[in-house]
Amino acid sequence: MQYPKGKLIAIGGAEDKGTNLEAGEIYRNNLNFFELGILRRVVEEAGGVDARIEVITTASTIPYEVGDNYMNAFGKIGCTNIGVLHIRNRQDTANPEFLDRIKNCNAVMFSGGNQLRLSVTDGGTEFLAVLKKRYQEEKGFVVAGTSAGAMAMSKTMIYEGNAARAYLKGEVKMTTGLGFIDNVIIDSHFEKRGRFVRLTQAVATNPSCIGIGLGEDTGMLITEGNKMEAIGSGLVIIIDGHDMMHSNIADIPDGNPISIENLRVHFCEKGNGYLVKERQFLMEAKDGALIKKQVHVE
Repeated sequence: MQYPKGKLIAIGGAEDKGTNLEAGEIYRNNLNFFELGILRRVVEEAGGVDARIEVITTASTIPYEVGDNYMNAFGKIGCTNIGVLHIRNRQDTANPEFLDRIKNCNAVMFSGGNQLRLSVTDGGTEFLAVLKKRYQEEKGFVVAGTSAGAMAMSKTMIYEGNAARAYLKGEVKMTTGLGFIDNVIIDSHFEKRGRFVRLTQAVATNPSCIGIGLGEDTGMLITEGNKMEAIGSGLVIIIDGHDMMHSNIADIPDGNPISIENLRVHFCEKGNGYLVKERQFLMEAKDGALIKKQVHVE
C-alpha cells in the first residue's frame, strides 16, 4: 500500500489562561491554541511565509474570534496569504468556493473546539474526500490541527471522557474521526488535564492502535503516515497496547475499574520520534534517522 505523500501536524493545544483583574493578573488569551514556535514549523512545512493556508474553524463555538486570532498569529510570522473557512454545517462543505479553496491551498489548519463537530460535519463529504486525496497524493501538502483538530485526525477518535472517571469502563466515548491516519488514537492537553488514564482506556479497547498523548505547546509531525517527530516545548507520551497480556475490559460491566497488564509507554521530547508500524522509539527523528542526541550539561 502506498504511503501518504503529505504531512500531518497534530498539536496538543494550550490552556486559555483568562484574566484575573482582582489579582492584577492579565494573561494572553490564547485562542489559537499554540505558541508561535509551533506555528512557524507549520508555515515552514507548508512551504514558507508565501504559502496559502486555510484555517477551518468548524470545531469552535466562537469561529470568528478564533479566525481573527489565527490571522493575527500568522501575520506576526510574516504570512499574508491566509484564509479562514467558517464551515458551520454539512451544507457549507458543499460550497463551491470552499471546495475550490481547499483544492488550491498548500495547507489546512483545523482549529480547536469540539472534535465531534468535525467528524459529524465533514464525515462522508466531498470536502473531506478532497483533503484526504490531496494528503495521500501530493508531496508537501500539510494537514495541521490543534486540540480537537488534532484529535479528529485519526480514524479512531475520543469524543468524550471525564479524566477523573476514565479508569471506569464505559467512561471514555469513542467514534470514527476524519481518518487521515489509521492505527493511532490522539489525545490533547495531555498532562494539564490529566488524560493519561483516558487514553489508556481508549488503547485498551483498541489495542491495534498506538495512543499519542500531546502536551500543550507540543505536537507531532507525521510523515509517510508512519514517521513521527516531536516538536514544541513539552512532552508527547506514546502508549502501546500491542503486548498487553491480562485485560478485564471486555468482561466487566460498565462503571467497574479496568485492569490491564503490560502496557508499554514512551516519553518523547522535542526531536525524539516514533515509528508507528514498527512500534519503535527514535532518539533522533529527523529524516527518520536514529542518531544519538547531544545532551548539553552546564
